[in-house]
Amino acid sequence: MTSALDVDQDRTGHGRGVAAHPGVLGAIAGIVGGAAFGAAMADLGALPSVASIVRADSPSVGLAVHMTIAALVGAGFGLLMANQRQDASDTLFWGLSYGAAWWFLGPLTLLPFLTGRPPAWDLAAAQRAVPSLFGHLLFGVVTALALAVLRRTGDRPRVAWRPAVTMGELSRGALAGAFAALGIALLVPDNLSPAAALGGTGWGRTLAVGVLVGVGFAFLSPHPPERGGPALVRGSAYGFLWWVMGTLTLVPLLSGDGLAWSLEATRERFPAFPGLILLASTAGVWFSWLGRAATALFSDDVRRAEGEGPGTRGLRAIGRGVLAGLAGGLVFTVLMIQIGYLPTVARLVGAGSPSAGLVVHLLISLVIGVSYALLFRGRSFDSGSALGWGVTYGFLWWVLGALTLLPLLLGGQPQWNVTAVVATFPSLVGHLAFGGALGLTYRRLETASGPWWISRTDGEAAQAFERRQLALGSAPAVWALVVLMAVTVPLIIA
Repeated sequence: MTSALDVDQDRTGHGRGVAAHPGVLGAIAGIVGGAAFGAAMADLGALPSVASIVRADSPSVGLAVHMTIAALVGAGFGLLMANQRQDASDTLFWGLSYGAAWWFLGPLTLLPFLTGRPPAWDLAAAQRAVPSLFGHLLFGVVTALALAVLRRTGDRPRVAWRPAVTMGELSRGALAGAFAALGIALLVPDNLSPAAALGGTGWGRTLAVGVLVGVGFAFLSPHPPERGGPALVRGSAYGFLWWVMGTLTLVPLLSGDGLAWSLEATRERFPAFPGLILLASTAGVWFSWLGRAATALFSDDVRRAEGEGPGTRGLRAIGRGVLAGLAGGLVFTVLMIQIGYLPTVARLVGAGSPSAGLVVHLLISLVIGVSYALLFRGRSFDSGSALGWGVTYGFLWWVLGALTLLPLLLGGQPQWNVTAVVATFPSLVGHLAFGGALGLTYRRLETASGPWWISRTDGEAAQAFERRQLALGSAPAVWALVVLMAVTVPLIIA
């Protein structure tokens, strides 16, 4: 017989040993992540700067200081994740966000303070610290994966072990990645395809990269898989991971060129950034849609039947999306007038006046609002989640719209280069503001008219449960990571 002191039951149905404290597990994981980061720092010659904390300049002293800090930071991560879900995918995205946060807190803030200098909060200092940003992201990834392994090996399952991903999910991921890769290949020339960024061109390599990205997304998808909108946003964060760990790290290392973490190398490889974001986010949506189609075709479960038909729910969502898109479009209009961007939008219909541009802009805003409603219906449980989904969706439309579709519709090619990022940075700010207003307005409209057959008490209880599940997962970390890459990457490479 197993006593309560030996095992307690976690929310995934696995028994959890009591021997290891979350902070201890985090410290061990931090040492593993610190070793990976330390190897990169040694390769880049950055260890003496860490040694300056203790008034030394030896690389060996720097490594010792670095590993001590890594253990402490890892312990903090273990404590942070103590009450979160145990899924490796959720832990990974939290690790990425945690590593990014420590880039701001460490080399830009604490390191200058400890060495008698003012905080490095200016753009030039951030650009000099670009290699450190990618190193901190690497630290976050490795630490998160190590912590996930440590927590899993410490579990004592009471139920039969379940594989992290099924063959059906892997197959669905491969198909989703292939569909996404083909769609991107039809939009962009070979030299801009994600396959080109990862080592080759052509339809065969394009499909291979798409399948690889899709299978990876299946591994990083929670159980049960998310609906279309959340999967889309998770995919964008996943695409950023591919850019950092693939294009800037593994591909140059395997080719013998060393880490491509310098500012110049990052600028040179920036064209892969939009392509991988679009590929991974599109694969996420396809993965969700294929899963829902399989459920609809092969599931006999009728316990979740609702009192309102899907057609009625869809029409109500579309109506809310139209109003929310109009609200977001009006917020964006203020910025577009200030930067004189409306005539550019008017060129989509062969005109050039600001009034024509305003009409086209508002029509596009309505379409985006409807798409948001269909993708994120019922996914906002408070103002924070509404803002998170909305802002991240606005960033995706900057990549898809300002950098990709707008140049294509005007007769050119996707503008996936540093010059275009500088030129469209005001548009990025506008898209983020548009997304925030869109998400908040849609949330307000959705909560204002709840289904009549659900009592207010039951509705509030359901909302509280869903909000709790959202917080236990990686959605907040994904929102933070997308906002980070939306603001930081364009600024530091410009």
